[in-house]
Amino acid sequence: MSFLYGIHSVLEALRADPARIEKITFQRGLYGPRLQEVIDLARQAHLPISFEEKAALDRKAGDARHQGVLCQVSEAATLEVEDLLQRASTPGLFIVLDGIEDPQNLGAILRSAEVAGADGVFLPKRRAAGLSGSVVRASAGAASHVRISRFSSPSRLIELLKQHGIWTTGLAAGTKKNLWDVDFRMPTALVLGGEGEGLHRLVREKCDFLVSIPVHGKVGSYNVSVAAGMALYEILRQRSSAPQGQTE
Repeated sequence: MSFLYGIHSVLEALRADPARIEKITFQRGLYGPRLQEVIDLARQAHLPISFEEKAALDRKAGDARHQGVLCQVSEAATLEVEDLLQRASTPGLFIVLDGIEDPQNLGAILRSAEVAGADGVFLPKRRAAGLSGSVVRASAGAASHVRISRFSSPSRLIELLKQHGIWTTGLAAGTKKNLWDVDFRMPTALVLGGEGEGLHRLVREKCDFLVSIPVHGKVGSYNVSVAAGMALYEILRQRSSAPQGQTE
């Protein structure tokens, strides 16, 4: 069980999967059209609601800015790897996260994945950020719409993706091949490493390609969520501009 907070995040949860919502708490005495929209949708869905003092919401939300609404939800449903792959569109676009620990980064990546129309995101079961309220809020509600699967072994997952004809491209700072040197019109899984170490050694070895995004400043790499957005934009650019070709 976890909490979502903030008007936008709760609205997206109501629209995407109200069955997950167990209760919504509103700040007593706070009014506004967007807050009223949340109340109306909750009542239409026959969800339990309550009104409490601001101090109670502050305590539950911690340091987060709740905007007068807090939503208690069950854990997000996840798909088995094979189920997620079977639901993919053509040519298919997936994101594999190898140890993202910062909730803000995970939320931002989920938002970019949803905007780019990715078919799913694979998250590690251990040593990584989970689908917390902070992640959902950072995703601007996109986490409620993204298909997610959890995996135990990234190297085994990559092998399975290859068996399904999906090319795996890992982002790794300093590699000679640039992002735009890969043909992303093929079925693609974009593999992103953690904030500190990047891709683990076995994951690097399993990827079909390792690519970098050129940098010209003194800092050696982009933030992982920024890099994810740039890579997804390049994938969409290629897929919208030319017919499928041959991956080099």
